[in-house]
Amino acid sequence: MSHLRPMDPAFPIDRQIELEASPVVLINLFTLDKADEPSFLEVWQDDAAFMKRQPGFISTQLHRALGENPTYLNYAVWESNAHFRAAFIHPEFRAKTSAYPSSAIASPHLFQKVAVADICVA
Repeated sequence: MSHLRPMDPAFPIDRQIELEASPVVLINLFTLDKADEPSFLEVWQDDAAFMKRQPGFISTQLHRALGENPTYLNYAVWESNAHFRAAFIHPEFRAKTSAYPSSAIASPHLFQKVAVADICVA
């Protein structure tokens, strides 16, 4: 990835992957130039196919924001942060990130579900 912009600059993804947690959800917001949208989608698909083959991967989904400018939100569910970390630091994945268009900016962050009585289950 050409550019990473943390959702929380005080706690970027490189610090998050050091923690032990299970399960985890990766939320990644991408912004890019409209002209780069087709190549972005090709590269993302290749990345997602790689991640899908990794141990601990559960699922992923890509969403496009409404409107003219291409903004995408990806979420991926992993059995554990250890599984995500292994995939994220894998040399093959790291090499793939250079294929993203130069305008693409990713803002990845890891989350865990929160239980809220009568609304959400953990």
